[in-house]
Amino acid sequence: MQGTNKLLGLISAVLVIFIWSGFIVFSRAGVTTNLTAYDVAALRFMVAGAAVLPFVYRWWPRQLPLNGQVIIMIFGPGVLYSILMYLGLTNASAAYGGVFANGSMPIFTVLLGLLIAHDRPSKIQVIAILVIVFGGLLVGVKGMMAGGPHIVSGIILFLSASMVLSIYLFSVQRYNVKPTQALVLVNLPNALFFIPLWYFFLPSGIHDVGWSTILFQAFFQGLGPGFFAIIFIALTAIHLGSTTTAAVSASVPAFASMLAVPVLGEVPSLIEWFGIGIVSAGLLLMFTNR
Repeated sequence: MQGTNKLLGLISAVLVIFIWSGFIVFSRAGVTTNLTAYDVAALRFMVAGAAVLPFVYRWWPRQLPLNGQVIIMIFGPGVLYSILMYLGLTNASAAYGGVFANGSMPIFTVLLGLLIAHDRPSKIQVIAILVIVFGGLLVGVKGMMAGGPHIVSGIILFLSASMVLSIYLFSVQRYNVKPTQALVLVNLPNALFFIPLWYFFLPSGIHDVGWSTILFQAFFQGLGPGFFAIIFIALTAIHLGSTTTAAVSASVPAFASMLAVPVLGEVPSLIEWFGIGIVSAGLLLMFTNR
């Protein structure tokens, strides 16, 4: 692919892993307070929408076909993806979210590439993806065995979110969407649509939580997954390809487990550490065979 920069793609991939891992852990923490999934989404788009507002005229991708703009608006990490994830994390643990929402993304992305672009992944890519997914399953097995009353609905929501974002990753690479263009396409339309809908019609518990929780969720969600992650996901997809970007997402359960140690005081078990090592090996295999 012309105009690609492997080093920039690798740096972006590492940053995506850190932000996405925080997204899983901190979103689970947010929706287990009195905040509803809709509250967390609204806080996210208040900050992210305000952050891109001064740059809309300059960054809007006027050369991008209308169908491409609509696909990025709907299937990017906007309202649809966010609500699916937040509702899923309301119903199931972060372990489920990491494994099913992130671990399944390479499968959906490869299928999209095969069906639409007839783009076959290399044997090394397939092996690396299988290694990463297997490691992610090991990381999530403890949390999944704990179960819960709404596990099935949570899994369905996570898989739906995975499919949504897979379409976005494929489209970013297909249309060669710049990171700044992705920012305005995802954040502004979604903010204009969702914030009034949330304020007037959707259930909210925002008045029942402290300002520290509200401000943390607003700025983390808005600036982390809502702003910087969109930039780094787009850069990774452009410079490393949608398949590799999806493989990066599958490594999130492992790194989220490590983040949960200082944040939630959850120390990985021996099998989880083993899974983290397998995921790391799979990522190394993916990145060294580009």
